[in-house]
Amino acid sequence: MNPKTLHKISYGLYVVSSKKGDSINGQIANTVFQVCADPPVIAVCINKKNLTHEFIQASKVFTVSILSKETPMKFIGLFGFKSGRDVNKFEKINYKIGVTGSPIVTDNAIGYVEADIINSIDVETHTIFIGKILDAQIMNDSEPLTYTYYHEIKKGKVPKTAPTYIEENKKRGEKNG
Repeated sequence: MNPKTLHKISYGLYVVSSKKGDSINGQIANTVFQVCADPPVIAVCINKKNLTHEFIQASKVFTVSILSKETPMKFIGLFGFKSGRDVNKFEKINYKIGVTGSPIVTDNAIGYVEADIINSIDVETHTIFIGKILDAQIMNDSEPLTYTYYHEIKKGKVPKTAPTYIEENKKRGEKNG
């Protein structure tokens, strides 16, 4: 099996955020998808080790900020390769608090969605959180950042906690076991 085949599935790059009490946190996610249109429902897939996972479980709400193709790598690094346990990711960026009480990242965003959890599915290392959309807005008409553009043009890396992570050190043809 060639696990890189799964990289051919189209993804975007987003900041998924939530709250827990008075604290807020967010992370880069590539697995965000619309589940149905009426009522509008969206799903996100978050690693169980991530602080954002803990916040979503506690508050039962999340926001998704859709990133622009022009998003700087430094910004992606802040939300994708640093833990909210170690740094305040929101300290030097622009955001607003939405109807769910969770932060909506406005820097580098072209739109956002806010959701209230209606279900969740345990999938080994991750949880798929399914949420009824409470609000969604387009902020500008820029192009969204795709995962392919992030890899091929921006030369971005994948953290070990991402659902699409493939260990690069494995020898070609070596089976997972």
